[in-house]
Amino acid sequence: MSSDAPQASPAAHLPDDLPSEERASLRFLAVVALVSCAADLVTKGWAHARLTGFDPKRSGAKVLTIIPDHLDFIFAQNPGGAWSFLRGLPDGLRRPFFLFVSAAAMVFIFSIYRRVHRDQTGMKWGLALALGGAMGNLVDRIRYGWVIDFIDVYVIRGGREFHWPTFNVADIAIVAGVILMSKDMIVATRRASAPYPDARGALEGPAGGDPTPPLSTEAPPPVPPAS
Repeated sequence: MSSDAPQASPAAHLPDDLPSEERASLRFLAVVALVSCAADLVTKGWAHARLTGFDPKRSGAKVLTIIPDHLDFIFAQNPGGAWSFLRGLPDGLRRPFFLFVSAAAMVFIFSIYRRVHRDQTGMKWGLALALGGAMGNLVDRIRYGWVIDFIDVYVIRGGREFHWPTFNVADIAIVAGVILMSKDMIVATRRASAPYPDARGALEGPAGGDPTPPLSTEAPPPVPPAS
């Protein structure tokens, strides 16, 4: 699968400028991004050492079954993007393209993070996880020219196997980041579209007083004749 950039754009939901004391912590961004990147690279290193080569028992590639008929660990080289996007492009064009996309995504994430308020928990975690995932896949593209994928999810129906595109920990971090950012943006949009309390009060009646009584539909009493 190997995603390289988040698929949501939170820029329109963030203020253009924030006082430095109200901004999300850069230390938080660095820690979460580095931890997620390290987790990705460690698991990829394990997959490269454990799953590459030929398995004589299977007469084929090595496979580590985690959940029978649902989840295997296998070694795969993905020179393209998510869902093997641009996999068939010549290496002289594909590699510079994905290096540029990955680097641009990281710069974009950092620029957006500088506009995030420190209380926006979902946005902080989402951007940090997406940055760590992009960093992990970028390291692979620099050293190999392709990305290591090893998580193979599938189901068996009618005797046939249906596989989700193989992915890695970096992809998990990016997808989790996009989900958190999307949730944050949905909540912000709902809050922005909610009517203000004073507007509701204006519709209900004068503040601090009783609403205007309805007009009476009864006929007035007859006027007595003059004496």
